[in-house]
Amino acid sequence: MKLQQLGLFLGLLLIIPILGISQQTQIIILDKLNNEPVAYANIVLSPLTNKTIIAGYVSNNKGVIAVDIKQKSLLRLSYIGFHDYVDTINPGENKTIYLSSISYNVGEIVVTGQYSQSTQDKSIYKVSVLNSREIEQRAATNIKEMLSTELNIRTSHDGALGSSLTMQGLGGEHIKILIDGVPIIGRENGNIDLDQINLQNIDHIEVINGPMSVVYGSNALAGVINIITKSPDRLLFSSHLDTYYESVGVYNINGGASASIKKNAFSFTGGRNFFSGYNPPGYSKYMYEGSDDIGTIWKPKEQWNFTGDYKYTWDNAFIKLGATWFSQELRDQGLLQFPYYETRIDKYFFTKRLVLKTDMRYEFSSKSRINLTASFSDYKKIKNTYLKDLTTLDRYPTPGQQDTTLFNNFMLRSDYSFGNESNVLRFQTGIDLNQETGTGKRIKDNRQEIGDYAVYMSLNYSPLAVVNIQPGLRLVYNTKFAAPLIYSLNIKYDASEQLIIRGSIARGFRAPSLKELYLDFEDINHNIYGNENLKAETSINTNMLIQYNSTVGRAYTWGLELNVFNNNIKDNIQLIPVTGVGTITDPYTYVNVNRFISRGAELSFNNKLYPWLTIKFGLTYTGQKIEYTGTSGTNFEYYSDFNTSINYWLKKYDINFSLYYKYSGSTPQLYFVATDESVEYGYMDSYNTLDINASRWFWKRRINLQIGGKNLFNNTNIDITGGQSGGTHSGGGSESVNWGRTFFIRLQFKFNK
Repeated sequence: MKLQQLGLFLGLLLIIPILGISQQTQIIILDKLNNEPVAYANIVLSPLTNKTIIAGYVSNNKGVIAVDIKQKSLLRLSYIGFHDYVDTINPGENKTIYLSSISYNVGEIVVTGQYSQSTQDKSIYKVSVLNSREIEQRAATNIKEMLSTELNIRTSHDGALGSSLTMQGLGGEHIKILIDGVPIIGRENGNIDLDQINLQNIDHIEVINGPMSVVYGSNALAGVINIITKSPDRLLFSSHLDTYYESVGVYNINGGASASIKKNAFSFTGGRNFFSGYNPPGYSKYMYEGSDDIGTIWKPKEQWNFTGDYKYTWDNAFIKLGATWFSQELRDQGLLQFPYYETRIDKYFFTKRLVLKTDMRYEFSSKSRINLTASFSDYKKIKNTYLKDLTTLDRYPTPGQQDTTLFNNFMLRSDYSFGNESNVLRFQTGIDLNQETGTGKRIKDNRQEIGDYAVYMSLNYSPLAVVNIQPGLRLVYNTKFAAPLIYSLNIKYDASEQLIIRGSIARGFRAPSLKELYLDFEDINHNIYGNENLKAETSINTNMLIQYNSTVGRAYTWGLELNVFNNNIKDNIQLIPVTGVGTITDPYTYVNVNRFISRGAELSFNNKLYPWLTIKFGLTYTGQKIEYTGTSGTNFEYYSDFNTSINYWLKKYDINFSLYYKYSGSTPQLYFVATDESVEYGYMDSYNTLDINASRWFWKRRINLQIGGKNLFNNTNIDITGGQSGGTHSGGGSESVNWGRTFFIRLQFKFNK
């Protein structure tokens, strides 16, 4: 008996240490506001003695994670909508973590124009953020859809040139569009085709309304849209597949994967988007030579896109290499030829984009850092025209109607910044070098180049904890135009914890693009000629923003924003008819007008009953005025917009409902009449837009089903009355804004570790 007792005792001595080593640690994650569990939060653990060993976990639907920890470890916890949590944890320690929700509209991390990563409320600029959750709820397939219901942003469509937008009454060349800080090239008539910017692998979108010429140079007079992609090292492993069908004839499939192995991280995304073409009711599908039929309004197109990234990280630095390839084929079914209508002129437009880029960052200390971004962007537009025999289906190239235009851009941008948010004095200095080349038979002398080389610096001074003053200067050398000294002054005043006041004044500069100077562009809808005698634009822009955010009780937050702005552009570049009255078939060219002014106010209200209900709505009132030599000019013409979005989570069934509504008021349309050199306004009728959808996650947030309807008020072409009907972007006195009412279904698969 004693031997048995001794054996049991010795066994316990052996087992107890083993149990101690393998004892499970339980982590419970709760919402600080309501003590409810936070499901599917991400936790990363790494031993303090060897931080290169990383283990990742996801909480279950009760907010619980059970792990084995053999030594003291660093714990990092993150979840969308909450502040990140960092702490240490010991073996066998049970821990309850209370996450604090991000205060409405002030807690998002932003990078555009910043010295280093900063939250929205700390940024001296007013930065609006569309985060990954909003992108998911919106069910948008491209940037145009994502921005179409945003405040003081107007989108429009051209059958050949794609979608475009305006901000604060300015558009085209005045808006800088970036992907991870790299400018997108390949503008048609001043606009980037927003339908070509896919939302796959997008983490969030940062929008700055107002001039950013000191930081980003030309094209940043109206503002900056910076599209931030997901970092390949955000998770140990992730993969996704996204399928989308829309009743108008849209069939999309996209997918990707990423992996992080010690200091190395990789990601790859790719997909195909297909649109079969569409005509509103009452429009003929075919065009007969000599008739008034206009053919397909929304041209069929097929897109392919692929992106790959590699990132290497060490203690205080990283380097990231990336490549993006995009291809689009747009088909324009043309005129049936007289007299037998058995042949047809077909045009094919091919767009090719290639972007190679590298990002580097090195931190000398917590206060001192250097960043570098370099890129090569290649844009190719090919037009092939064929005579097609509809009886044999043979096609023959038409002489003189084949064309290839190529643009490429080299960009090198580097900055050094010193200081953090606790310092009284901080500064940033950098270089921004851009070289653009255009080749093709429609470009003067078949080849043209323009270089824009700049140094810039800004100083951030906080004489008081609640006051932030940031002057900035940019010195520019442009190879074709004399550039003035560009300056800006931004002031931020934290009147209280809830009340923030921002003000800015800035000078802008924009050199005409190579297309505006030298490219002759012709297709079935356009006849546009460059003007090498153009002058560069300069501007003075002012903004004032008052922002108030408050929390009521434990779960309700709300915010109010009022922004007033004035944009005054000298030698503004406009497109005018060379002869006639400006119909769609007349030749057009670019000219400088004396002055273009846009001014207005934006009022927005945001409130959130956490975590079930989010409501936003806003109102804008914008006016524009033009002065042109030889004309009497115009008075200010104003228009208004109203938008609202509602997101509701039905907790019992775990279903998210989203509604997006926008009223676009009667909008002035500018017309130049060549016969008597006058300027007139027409007015595009007001219209309403409504999108709704519902979504639900299944299988531990691995599968998402989303269904809904878009453009439920069935907007297609909006009538234009007064002034001269027709123009380069209208046909028969109307503007195309959408392809009508549609319904969609989306199925997403996500697997993360």
